[in-house]
Amino acid sequence: MLRTLAFTLLAAAILPAQQPAPSNWQAATVLPGVDMKGLSPAQQKIALSILRDSTCPCGCPMQLAQCRVEDPACGQSTTLANLVVEAAAANKSAAEIRKILADSPLVKAASQRDRILLDPVSINILGAPVKGPAGAKVTIVEFSDFQCPFCVKAIPELDALMKAFPNDVRLVYKQFPLDTHSQAALAARASLAAHAQGKFWPLHDKMYANSRAINRETVLEWAKGVGLDMVKFTKVFDAAETQSAVARDLADGSRAGVNATPTLYINGKKYQGAIALAQLTPIIANELKGK
Repeated sequence: MLRTLAFTLLAAAILPAQQPAPSNWQAATVLPGVDMKGLSPAQQKIALSILRDSTCPCGCPMQLAQCRVEDPACGQSTTLANLVVEAAAANKSAAEIRKILADSPLVKAASQRDRILLDPVSINILGAPVKGPAGAKVTIVEFSDFQCPFCVKAIPELDALMKAFPNDVRLVYKQFPLDTHSQAALAARASLAAHAQGKFWPLHDKMYANSRAINRETVLEWAKGVGLDMVKFTKVFDAAETQSAVARDLADGSRAGVNATPTLYINGKKYQGAIALAQLTPIIANELKGK
């Protein structure tokens, strides 16, 4: 028995300690969150080649394919990987796909992190909740999450900004519920159900004022409290189309370069400063001057 123990100890001393195997992202053909099932072998080869040699713009040192394997929660690599796959499926060449990738808002934003306002992008706001004059010279699009504490803090600052520029600024709300907030998607659907009856902002204010208490029961209570027709509200609240509308806003935000909440776009330009009246006022003033 002592002889066996001695042999075991000797083997342990000679053999190197086992290290966890590194993720083989260079050879992976299946990437988390990326659907390549519809691609031909040639299209998949192009897409994977680009994903393996293109850097993720989120600030990490990884390539897109590596980021999908080692950090599957990264929203930026998910969005860009699917952009590459969509382009490959459309029979774009490798050069064309690389240009599409380079021209994407997420990649452009990464190269412009020191700028307060980025280059303008197109955002669909048709039918979205809005307040402020229709003819305002400045449109602010806010991507927000009803359970985000930073979004809660942004509300009084944006309200103050609207009061400072009552004739020149309008605010458009776009849904961007984060997966990390369990009731955010539910609140987004509720707000759109209220919007269907012209009462988005009253329920918006109520939910942000009580963001930690959001659940189905409290939302129904608040909806009734702001005077909504509850039969109509519940029908829209639970409709598949409402869930699809939230998903469309999320997709709009991802395409525009949203990677956190709240995110503002001022006349289509992503704003990268503090959401505070003192910082926003000169930005709006410059927009009004056409700068």
